[in-house]
Order: sequence, then C-alpha cells, then structure tokens
Amino acid sequence: MKGILERGLKKGLQLTWTLGKVIFPVTLIVTILQFTPILPWVIGKLEPLMGWLGLSGEAAVPLVIGNFLNLYAGIAAIISFDFTVKEVFILAIMLSFSHNLLIESTVAKRVGVSWWFVAGVRLSLAFVSAFLINTFWKGGQEQAVYGFAPEQQAAPEGWTEIITHGIQTALMGIVQLALIVIPLMIFMQYLRERGWLDRFSEWVAPATRFLGMERNTSMTLVAGLTIGLAYGAGLMIQAVEEDGVSRKDMYLAILFLVSCHAVVEDTLIFIPLGIPVWPLLLIRLLTAIVLTAAAGLVLNRLQRERKETSNEHTYDTF
Repeated sequence: MKGILERGLKKGLQLTWTLGKVIFPVTLIVTILQFTPILPWVIGKLEPLMGWLGLSGEAAVPLVIGNFLNLYAGIAAIISFDFTVKEVFILAIMLSFSHNLLIESTVAKRVGVSWWFVAGVRLSLAFVSAFLINTFWKGGQEQAVYGFAPEQQAAPEGWTEIITHGIQTALMGIVQLALIVIPLMIFMQYLRERGWLDRFSEWVAPATRFLGMERNTSMTLVAGLTIGLAYGAGLMIQAVEEDGVSRKDMYLAILFLVSCHAVVEDTLIFIPLGIPVWPLLLIRLLTAIVLTAAAGLVLNRLQRERKETSNEHTYDTF
C-alpha cells in the first residue's frame, strides 16, 4: 500500500507541475486583462452580434468574462445586469458549452488534440445552440429572479493591487488543481494496481463502443464528465501514456467532453439564476451523445476503408 501511495503521489505532483505551467500564466494574464481597456474593447466588438442571438448588448460582458475566466466569473457578471429568463437561459447554454476557453483548450492540447479543434467546436456549439433557442423558444420574457449567487468582490485599484490579485488568483488555481489531482492520481493508482480499472472498462464498454471508442477510453470520459476538462486532464494524459488510447479515440473523447464535461456541477450552479436546469442538462447530454456517435461512425468507417485499401495495395504488390 505504501508503494501505491508513493507512486500515486509522484504522478500527482508531476501532473500538477505539467498543468500548472499552463494554468498559472494564462490565469494571471486574463485576470489582469479584465482590469484593462482590452476586455471592454472585445466586449464592444461583440455587442452587434448579441441581437442575432436574442441577447441585449450587456450580455457580451458575462460571455467574454466566462470564456476568458470560468463559469463562476460568468455567473457573477450575469447577476450584475437585469436579464429576462430567456436571456439567462441562452447565456447558461452558451457558457456551459464554452467557458474557461483558454485554459481548457490549452490543457486539451497536452493530450495531442488541436487547440483550434477544441475551441472551434465549443464556440460553434455555443453560438448554434443560442441561435436555435432564440429562434424556436418564444417564451421566457419575464424578468429573471436571481437567488443565492457568487459574492462580488471589490475591484482592485492600481497596478500593484491588480498584479497582486492576478498572482493570488493564479496561485489559488494551482492549489485547487493540486488538491484535486494528487488525491485523484493516488486513487487511480490504487484502482489500476488492484485491477479495478479493467473491471470498470468492461462495465462501460457498451457505452464507449456506441460512441465509436475503444473501452480503454472509459476513464478519460468519466474524469471529464465528473471533474471537467482542466482537472480531468491528468487522467487524460495518463490514459494516452499508459492505456494506449489512440489519437482517434482521444479526439472522440474530447469531442464528447467539450459538449458536457463536469455536467452535474456545471448544471447545478445555474440553479440560483432562476432558470430551468433540466433542459440545460438534457441539451448538453444529447448534443454530446449525438455529435460523438455520428463522428465516431464516420471516423471508424474511414479507418476501415483505409485499412481495406492498404490491404488491397499490399496484396497487389505481392
């Protein structure tokens, strides 16, 4: 047992260092940028687009902040304005698909998935879903009533306070990462060496097969579904290095997870905003299942055709 703890701790520290080198600088830069004219300039450029999505110009604020930072920052920005229930629901859908974009897309790149693929899929899902909801849902015109929500802190004044605030925020991000990743790696090491991961892979094999992936992708999916892309990246990296997850399966897994990672937590935190959360949950899950299953079907068919062509070419050459 002591050996398992030591090996798990070592892997946890290594992954914390690997991911921390991404999370710290990005968090620091974005946190500082929100107190400069740059973010307001980006928000101003997005305001004309808001009407097309059924949103008022002020909705650009939580969208930009949520995409640059995280869901909690986006929610804190939402409660700063008076939106309708429909507007809040559209914002919730968009931020569920696309939040913390810089960090989570960069982390996904660590497992060999293109940054542009992750960011592009997430932004596309956000904007398409917003357009469809605005087009087909005619209700929700009443004023949203906010319940308990994240407390807003006073903005720092002066560059010294701003930079200090940015460093503190970035360091807290690393601490939170370590508190999640290290115990998780120890736990996963225990499950791996005791043979539980093989059993678990057998249990979820039908689901991964339906989505077009091999069963060794199961732990990647579970990690992303429960604790999100950024914190689940540790298991994803380990899956690529130790479980032999193929590039095709990793792309499919990321495709599934960009649609509904941390699906329970990310859904529940919208309850205080006074919107129906069950449709929010179902939209994310159904989108992830349909999109990934369709992509898996196409990729597996192409892979089979490529193998058949290769075999025919080998036979002819022989």
